[in-house]
Amino acid sequence: MNSFVVTIQYFITIMAELIVLFIGISTIIAFLLMYIPQNKIKDWLSGKGILGNIMAVLFGAVTPFCACSTVPMTLGLLEAGVSFGTVMSFVISSPLMDPLVFILLGTFMGWKVAIGFLVLTSIFAVIFGLLFDKFGWADQVKRVRIKGGKHEHNGGLPIGFKNRLKASLLKAWTDFKGVFIYMVIGVAIGAAIYGYMPTELLAKVAGPDNPFAVIVLALIGMPLYIRVESAIPIGLSLINKGASIGAVIAFIISGAGIAIPELTMLSSIFKKKIIIAFVVIVFVTSVISGFVFNMLI
Repeated sequence: MNSFVVTIQYFITIMAELIVLFIGISTIIAFLLMYIPQNKIKDWLSGKGILGNIMAVLFGAVTPFCACSTVPMTLGLLEAGVSFGTVMSFVISSPLMDPLVFILLGTFMGWKVAIGFLVLTSIFAVIFGLLFDKFGWADQVKRVRIKGGKHEHNGGLPIGFKNRLKASLLKAWTDFKGVFIYMVIGVAIGAAIYGYMPTELLAKVAGPDNPFAVIVLALIGMPLYIRVESAIPIGLSLINKGASIGAVIAFIISGAGIAIPELTMLSSIFKKKIIIAFVVIVFVTSVISGFVFNMLI
């Protein structure tokens, strides 16, 4: 009964949070894009070669968004004409990095862990963003109409603050309706796992005596919907129970990076090939980072 109550509370809380975040952020992005020249954004994130990917990772690191709220930002960047590989570097990095995450990691797990986490996730985000560009998968984008890097508006931009705000809210509501069913399904699955999976089980399989602990915890973290801020206290308790630092880092990266609600909402933007590649990328990042942490710390 207690697990059922926790599951329901989790579902309601996360759904409410996601609805507010999605509509709010979508509205803000649509509104700002009406005032910020499209070429300006494109210039910031469209540096030649690796520079654009680095800028996208830095942009992702300073935007305090959870996994699912990167989706409306992704839509905005695509519509602004930013290159596909650069956008994917942002998609990979944004859920995992922001100033609050860095401070929490440094405070609870040490500044070596915080710096290592930031460096490793940044490197992987840049590398995989470049690979996405190399593969030429920009044609795997769906439900996003891009034409010369500019928004398509009937009759041009609305005139005046109130009219632009109203148009931005309407666009946000339209985007939200398109992903609502994905959001409900994803959060429901995540809530069920969250309510019924005992923490003790995670600690038991994540100890240093288990050579596969990093891989096991990365796999366990994949179906969970957890913000990095929520994963850090869980990771700290696992460490106190004997889990290795590498296994906990793998759990944090996979849990925050492969959130079911994010994947289901990304499915409304990208085709299956990108979704599968995204899951593999975050999993590889979590496992390699976990082994690196175990070797160095």
